[in-house]
Amino acid sequence: MSYNLLKGKRGIIFGALDANSIAWKTAERVHEEGGRFVLTNAPIALRMGQINELAEKTNAEVIPADATSIEDLENLVAKATEILGGKLDFVLHSIGMSVNVRKGNHYTNQNYDFTHKGWDISAGSFHKTMQVLYQKDAMNEWGSIIALTYMASQRVFPDYNDMADNKAYLESIARSFGYFFGRDKKVRVNTISQSPTPTTAGQGVKGFDGFISYADQMSPLGNATALDCANYTVAMFSDLTKRVTLQNLYNDGGFSNMGVSDGVMKAFVEGN
Repeated sequence: MSYNLLKGKRGIIFGALDANSIAWKTAERVHEEGGRFVLTNAPIALRMGQINELAEKTNAEVIPADATSIEDLENLVAKATEILGGKLDFVLHSIGMSVNVRKGNHYTNQNYDFTHKGWDISAGSFHKTMQVLYQKDAMNEWGSIIALTYMASQRVFPDYNDMADNKAYLESIARSFGYFFGRDKKVRVNTISQSPTPTTAGQGVKGFDGFISYADQMSPLGNATALDCANYTVAMFSDLTKRVTLQNLYNDGGFSNMGVSDGVMKAFVEGN
């Protein structure tokens, strides 16, 4: 159902890889709500994904950009504002990658070159993106910038590895840069802490299928889907939330406030 919440608004969506990704679902919903945008991802990710299919479906253009490169980001912002015909109203940062996880390195035995690369992609790129947007004065007043995170930034999930540290840093960047963006440009900056979601990136975490089941049992409303997150993001891009900023917003079916659920206790007792 469309309410034209984003009619006349324009922006950039980072991270759409395939139909399972939250960024992909968000692009579809933004399009349905009347928003216009450019899609972007790293050149290697563009070769791996099906982003051209999404671009055709949503009448969007694709601009390759390495989000860790200031030069690429400056080119992206310049082209996006030219293509869309003016300043931006929304930006979604949906990027995350741990080389240590991909290579099977335990948290206690990291390759620190991999650690730095993962941090730069997952968190540093968010600061770089906002720095370019801020310095280029590329956002309209009351615009909205969202980054996706996960509550391993706040609590221990052993197999999430150094991505937990990356997400904690990402959330700190949102608060710190969000202050200056709000004070100087009247732009909102928030993070959405999503349920474990079976995206291509998420499925790379060890034991992911079991954890999805556990989180679903723990959450009173069950896990939030990628579409649920897309809908929440649309709400955060809209004028309905124009005074919400510097927040880490949980979209997790209640998981973040749970100690234990009846379902998990029952499974534990029966298992013993």
